[in-house]
Amino acid sequence: MEQFQQQLGAIIPDTPLVSFTILILVSLFVPPIFEKIKLPGLVGLLVAGVILGPNILALLEHEDDTIELLSDAGKIYLMFVAGLEIDLDDFRKKRDRSLTFGVATFIVPMIAGIIVGRVFGFSWNTAVLIGSLLASHTLLGYPIVNRLGVVRNEAVTATIGATIFTDISALLVLAICVSIHRGNFTPASLAIQLISLAVYAAIVLFGIEWAGREYFRRTGDEESNQFLFVLAAVFIASVGAQMIQIEKIVGAFLAGLAINGVVGNGPVKEKVEFVGSALFIPFFFIGMGLLLDIPTFISTITSTTGLGLTFAIVLGLIGSKFIAALVPKFIYRYSWDEAITMWSLSMPQVAATLAAALVAYQATNKEGETLISKGVFNTVIVMMLVTSILGPVITARFAKKLSVPESASDWGEMNLLPEGEAEATATTIQRSKLASLASHVVVPIYNPKTQRDLIEMGAMLVRQEAGELIPLSVVRAHVHMDEPQLNDALVESQQRLKSSQEIAEEFGVSVKPMMRIDDDVTNGISRAARECNASLVVMGWSRTRLRSRLFGTIIDRVFWASHCPVAVVRLLEEPKNIRRVLVPIQNLSSSSIRVLRFAQLFARTNQATVTLLRVRNNSKSREPLESFEAKLKQAFASVDSEVHMEVKSIAGDNVAQSILTEVQDFDLVVLHSRRRRTVAGLAVSDVTTEVIKKLNGSMVIFGEPHS
Repeated sequence: MEQFQQQLGAIIPDTPLVSFTILILVSLFVPPIFEKIKLPGLVGLLVAGVILGPNILALLEHEDDTIELLSDAGKIYLMFVAGLEIDLDDFRKKRDRSLTFGVATFIVPMIAGIIVGRVFGFSWNTAVLIGSLLASHTLLGYPIVNRLGVVRNEAVTATIGATIFTDISALLVLAICVSIHRGNFTPASLAIQLISLAVYAAIVLFGIEWAGREYFRRTGDEESNQFLFVLAAVFIASVGAQMIQIEKIVGAFLAGLAINGVVGNGPVKEKVEFVGSALFIPFFFIGMGLLLDIPTFISTITSTTGLGLTFAIVLGLIGSKFIAALVPKFIYRYSWDEAITMWSLSMPQVAATLAAALVAYQATNKEGETLISKGVFNTVIVMMLVTSILGPVITARFAKKLSVPESASDWGEMNLLPEGEAEATATTIQRSKLASLASHVVVPIYNPKTQRDLIEMGAMLVRQEAGELIPLSVVRAHVHMDEPQLNDALVESQQRLKSSQEIAEEFGVSVKPMMRIDDDVTNGISRAARECNASLVVMGWSRTRLRSRLFGTIIDRVFWASHCPVAVVRLLEEPKNIRRVLVPIQNLSSSSIRVLRFAQLFARTNQATVTLLRVRNNSKSREPLESFEAKLKQAFASVDSEVHMEVKSIAGDNVAQSILTEVQDFDLVVLHSRRRRTVAGLAVSDVTTEVIKKLNGSMVIFGEPHS
């Protein structure tokens, strides 16, 4: 092996550029491979670090300045994103319950960790540190509960809010333990450190938030500068933590909490998280892999003491987290499904745990002794692997059984209407009809190939409600308003608007062409729609390119910023030729009602039929299903009897594939989208994403503001 390493080293240049290139390639190719075999991508990064490290290929060294810098940046960024992901609004709404569960899920594992540490002969300081490693948690299951639409479930909200308490407390314990280990601890120094930490935390939380709001207000839409401000805030906070003898990851976490209220869920947050998930955070996990000495790891884990320590810590964590979840269950009378979901969400140990473990492993005293031994560090890695797999699996199984708030519906477990609610449902639909969907329809135009279909679609909708069609052409501004390029663009814009008006007049509708000059096309569309009080924006679909994946498509950004519903349309034939419309539906929430209202409006123009498709993933009694269908037909017939509507229910474990199979018999499918920003184009649910990728026919993606 040594000879092979020498030969490989002779071929590959020993430069920082090579190390950086290897890190990029690993981050690009390894996580998707592991996700294909149902393992977390971060496990793949750890394995890659082991393979590339001194034990096998020796291509990377953790002591290398480049690796150390990037791994350090990744550790800081990991904790920053952990703070950024915490929803402070949800925490404030359920503060008492979040604190109750936070205290329970911190204290119980903390005690369990201390007991394990003392039983295996560790000092009190190390035992307390081990307890703090078990006390925090990482919300790996958050994407699952978000996809299932149960984020607003009270138990889930309390668990998310509890993360603030557990992570801050665990990091505070880490700072004290490191100080004691290095011999800097006295009662006076502890008091000074706590006061310094309190002052520092106040400066970071309130100072950065105030400065951020002022900077964002003054810079407007300059996203690149705002992104740099966020980066500067993170690393300044980390440096400030070191200046008061606190670990830098504490500063990064506090900076995440502070920035949270500034960036919200907008495009800047998207770019910040994208850079972290694509670059810095993967580098941290690869660096963790480089630290793993495989022979020592195997001997430690397989030895009698090491195996006992591993089982004690892993089982102690799982058991103590379960006991902690029972506290809010009995106090607030949560169901068992809610309690188990809280347990599974608080079980994974990744972000704060790994970052703190690395800090403790690298913290040495005057005698050169580390705060935790290599055996404990290896055990933490095993704990991370077990909990990062087990937690999300349990979450996926039990979270789908939770009650789903009406406003948070998405594809997941199907909800049926209770008996006696048909009349209430009809009333809700009737109210949604009163809020006219097609009174003022804005149609942004640019592509001559899709212009006619979009104008026809808008005109057909407007005609049903005697509304007004507003073709919109946005011309990008120049520094000088008399530049020839701007004049040419204005002429082309006027020609497109004239053509649009002629098309709309064929349908006998009121037309009000609108031209706008704006620095940004997205802002031009969303602001113009707001100014004319639009009730709907109809846009054409475009394929996602590399630049769009990085910075978001115009559609995605309008979808995010618009004050009214947005219908993204891809038509393979003229709208007037569409006779059969398919609408996949989960339940009768307020948002799904407006999707159906849109389908009804369009179907009425062509005397088309609307089929509501419901995919069930089990073969339970048909009585509830028949009841659901009867209520659905009754409710919508009472509102719009002109449109022929059918309800079709099929069984299928794969919802997306079931939709794709059924859509072959229809001219158009209308899909509902929840507004979730991503870096990969239009933000939709997992089911809708899969359907979009494979659907070859005409479609409409309908989304609403604040959904």
